Amino acid sequence: MRVLFKLRAKALVIATAALVLAATSAVAQNGGAVLTVAETTKLLPASVFFRGQSATTQLRNSGGVKFSDGMFVLATLVDTSGYSSDVSQKYQAYFITEVPIKIEGHDLAAGIYGIGFIPGQKFIVLDVGAHDLFTVASHSDADMKRPTPLKIVADGSNFRLYEGRNYIDFSR
Repeated sequence: MRVLFKLRAKALVIATAALVLAATSAVAQNGGAVLTVAETTKLLPASVFFRGQSATTQLRNSGGVKFSDGMFVLATLVDTSGYSSDVSQKYQAYFITEVPIKIEGHDLAAGIYGIGFIPGQKFIVLDVGAHDLFTVASHSDADMKRPTPLKIVADGSNFRLYEGRNYIDFSR
């Protein structure tokens, strides 16, 4: 009986340690925590305004970061079917940042933007009028086992915004 109790206690300690490690893996060294889809769904709207139209968001394909000071970076894919082809080719997601960030070393002020991964391993940022602000090189993660349409993960002191296997790094 005593041996069984000790085994259960050890199993509980191991399970608790595994949960703690899993929770800390989603926290970057700069104090930002990656949000779950359930958390971002509570923060993001069902539709957004971009280039003179309202578009439905795909909240199941969203991600975000909450920094230690309570500020957020959020992203969600949008339904771009009502947009012209020149806009829908570039605009795939709605991107909100409450603080200035760096995307692949390029400064981005706090604000609301359209973003997209475009041909040629590139990532583009647009203002809400669909004007190109800047384009940076994106990367491909061939080792990713299960790519998803959109997700954000912690990567050391940075974060990665993924669209499938393509990603860009961003930091505060």
